[in-house]
Amino acid sequence: MFDRPERGETAILVHVNFGNRSLDEDLLEFEQLALSAGANPAAVIVAKRHEPEAKFFVGSGKAEEIRDAVQLHQADLVLINHPLTPAQERNLERFLECRVLDRIGLILDIFALRARTFEGKLQVELAQLQHLSTRLVRGWTHLERQKGGIGLRGPGETQLETDRRLIRNRMKTIHKRLDKVRSQRGQMRRSRERTPVPTVSIVGYTNAGKSSLFNQLTMAETYVADQLFATLDPTLRRLDIPGYGHVVLADTVGFIRELPHDLVDAFYATLEETREADLLIHVVDVHNEARNEHIAEVESVLKQIEADNVPQIIVLNKIDLLPDCKPHVEYNDQNQPATVWLSALKQQGLDLLKQAIAERLREGFITDILTIPPRLASLRATLYQRGVVQAETIDEQGNCLITVILPSWEIVHLKAQLG
Repeated sequence: MFDRPERGETAILVHVNFGNRSLDEDLLEFEQLALSAGANPAAVIVAKRHEPEAKFFVGSGKAEEIRDAVQLHQADLVLINHPLTPAQERNLERFLECRVLDRIGLILDIFALRARTFEGKLQVELAQLQHLSTRLVRGWTHLERQKGGIGLRGPGETQLETDRRLIRNRMKTIHKRLDKVRSQRGQMRRSRERTPVPTVSIVGYTNAGKSSLFNQLTMAETYVADQLFATLDPTLRRLDIPGYGHVVLADTVGFIRELPHDLVDAFYATLEETREADLLIHVVDVHNEARNEHIAEVESVLKQIEADNVPQIIVLNKIDLLPDCKPHVEYNDQNQPATVWLSALKQQGLDLLKQAIAERLREGFITDILTIPPRLASLRATLYQRGVVQAETIDEQGNCLITVILPSWEIVHLKAQLG
């Protein structure tokens, strides 16, 4: 059995084209994933098949070609741009005599590198353990064999069962901690509901410019880089929307093609912020030729987390890379702002986006009169600051009679507060 290095540096990239996607786009994204994980791609090998081969995923001839490339470049890692079964990974490792990592394992490794918060690290570890639990045997093949002879009758299966039990126990511990995190998030969300401030969540394909847009809107300092999954941990900031008032803006993890199901499950507590949002800002890299496929992938994940019914504005970002493209807003058949063309990097069209957010959040607004006594002058000031006051008069008792335009549920909330 070969020695398993802790981290691969020189890597051979393998992609199998099944004829149903754009080869160039798949390879470009695959290379970006490899670079994001810190690998140094030495060669890219492309195969074409109608369906995966049961033993090696690729054919035996292509497996020999990969082995020759591993020996030529002295690679210690082979990256496969597809999900592999545990048996296929084990067979390839034995044949190639080096470590093999499939697409899911690669994405998990990147997430492990980028997680910064306690919650994020727990979520990534849970996803890794869920993935590892089905592949544990391949890392301990030297312990599987039952050996004969005195003193050699194997403890192999015992060792494997011990490892499986340790993994199960650790997963239970992480689940308990994440349940506590979810409970805390729920408490914070209920607190926000008691002080009605809508949540706007930014979603999109990874590297579409979500964090750049978030930073420009909120003047935050979220990490930004031209790489996949530059940021994982969610960030919440207050944003003032002219003509509406305050909202909570949330920046979330980017999505990607074939996002591992284990990761979606592990990050469910984080993604709840998206599901419970009042409005989604779906950021799309308009300069990317595969933007339609990226939109479809994001919509698929949103459906998976039950956020597909949340109102949405499409933001076509990076228009500065298009010739003669100006910031503008497109409306749908219901005369709602549906698409905003802008450039977060060049700060072009940000006011149009804020205007579109205000219009969508004002849907369902009603006009009513609030009677505010002098002792609640701070509430009056807040309503003026939010820009929702239409008119004002003073009655004989010195109360302010303020005509406001607000959501019906907030009108009910304020009247209950005023007694």
